[in-house]
Amino acid sequence: MSVQTHIVSEDEADLRLDRWFRRHFPDLTQGALQKLCRTGQVRVDGGRVAGASRLAPGQTIRVPPLPQPSVPAASEAPAPLDPLLAKEIERMVIYRDEKIIVLDKPSGLPTQGGPGITKHVDMMLDGLRDGRADRPRLVHRIDRDTSGLLLVARTPGVAAKLAAAFRGRDVKKTYWAVVVGRPMPGEGVIDQPLARLGAGNGALVIAASRDDEDAASARTEYVTVDAAGRKMAWLALSPLTGRTHQLRVHCETIGTPILGDPRYGGKAAHPEGFADRLHLHARALDLPHPDGGRLIVAAGLPPHMRETFRDLGFSPGETPAPQRIQGPKPAAAAVKAVRRTVGGGRTGR
Repeated sequence: MSVQTHIVSEDEADLRLDRWFRRHFPDLTQGALQKLCRTGQVRVDGGRVAGASRLAPGQTIRVPPLPQPSVPAASEAPAPLDPLLAKEIERMVIYRDEKIIVLDKPSGLPTQGGPGITKHVDMMLDGLRDGRADRPRLVHRIDRDTSGLLLVARTPGVAAKLAAAFRGRDVKKTYWAVVVGRPMPGEGVIDQPLARLGAGNGALVIAASRDDEDAASARTEYVTVDAAGRKMAWLALSPLTGRTHQLRVHCETIGTPILGDPRYGGKAAHPEGFADRLHLHARALDLPHPDGGRLIVAAGLPPHMRETFRDLGFSPGETPAPQRIQGPKPAAAAVKAVRRTVGGGRTGR
């Protein structure tokens, strides 16, 4: 193989260089690529570059002669997805276009695999290929016990753009939760660093002091949408950072654990008379669409939360249809009006 020159396409904007190589040269190991970058054999626009560098459309990538794999790559196509799983994930789709798919994940279904997990969203994404060469890919994750919205990109380039939007805090996420108790004050920002204890599925996240070297900054905006006296409350939560189990630990920290939480809140999170399942729902996403403008999409409540809302007298209203707000810079008033329809209206009861 001789030296090759590749031009970064529009669809590959903001893709990491190592992931670009994984896409175009899947037999090249990460270690081999790092050595090629370190020795200057791989270059972008003539300059030295690291594997973690992000690409822009039109850039030129120099690809040197690559080592041949010691074991021939498998040529067998992956086994087709079980038709029942394909139908199951198709039922989760609440929005799709040429670039994006949005799913409404049920509570109890893991987003990705792990020890002891035999069924998860990521393994089901082949059911959404629609005959395309690229396999759809998850842009973010939500907890196994959390229901609601998951964003899926149809191509690696779109995935990179959306991941950049999440990193740049240009995606507004709204969660609905039923909590035990009523927070005082009724709205505000929970600014509480968090630290992780342990590893794997059994790990816990705890509130940490600001001088703890293992602590990570974590901030959550909350609003009390409605309340049943001081017994329980319906909160709209917007994470301003993206820490593991952030919303669940923050709600526990202010003395109002999320109803049915199997990991946090202790006995207080499990009063009698209510479904003993986590009452946390990824309600809405407001994000920049790769083709311009913004996409705002919402998911209706899962059955156990609908039942609890009915028992407590909370009125979630109708779930609005997905909306594309066009234009390079959509009017702030239009975006705000749509956000109100997906975030819930405070009743002050």
